Amino acid sequence: MENNVQRCPWCGTDPLYVDYHDTVWGRPEYNSQALFEKLCLDGQQAGLSWLTILRKQENYRQAYAGFDPEQLVRFDDSDVARLLDNPGIVRNRLKVRSVLNNARRYLQLKEQGQAFSDFLWQFVDGQPIQNRWRLFEEVPTETAESRAMSRALKKAGFTFVGPTIVYAFMQATGMVNDHLIDCHVHEECRRLAD
Repeated sequence: MENNVQRCPWCGTDPLYVDYHDTVWGRPEYNSQALFEKLCLDGQQAGLSWLTILRKQENYRQAYAGFDPEQLVRFDDSDVARLLDNPGIVRNRLKVRSVLNNARRYLQLKEQGQAFSDFLWQFVDGQPIQNRWRLFEEVPTETAESRAMSRALKKAGFTFVGPTIVYAFMQATGMVNDHLIDCHVHEECRRLAD
């Protein structure tokens, strides 16, 4: 707590994490490419802390052509080798391949006339779920909605999209408002959803 400002306890006091909590996490995002980037980054987090990925976010954007699926589908084996040699990102072959695979799946949905944003937001009926948690321990790690979204993403061929990863993604992109009710951002995120 800084200057008596209440925040969700998960963000601690690291300035980068606090800024992410205060300005990004829980705010509804509807831009398809921004959602694609966030889903990819949440997949990169698997087995790591979000702060690790957040600190590398700009490196990821540079390494992965701004997460532009049209460019990512043109990456070849030399690009994969370059990514696996890049100390600015997590150098895990499965995670690198996942981003490239997911770009192809994103474009397949688009070719089928399905906007990625619409595909994802359908699992919350296009409207953020407004939770009213008092304690961090009450916040789930997955829900029926995240399990349904995970199944649909996997069916569409996406990888690194298990229900826990997907729920973290839903929280971050404002599909779910999981700011604690005493958090100074909770009400702002609720208003953004109206």
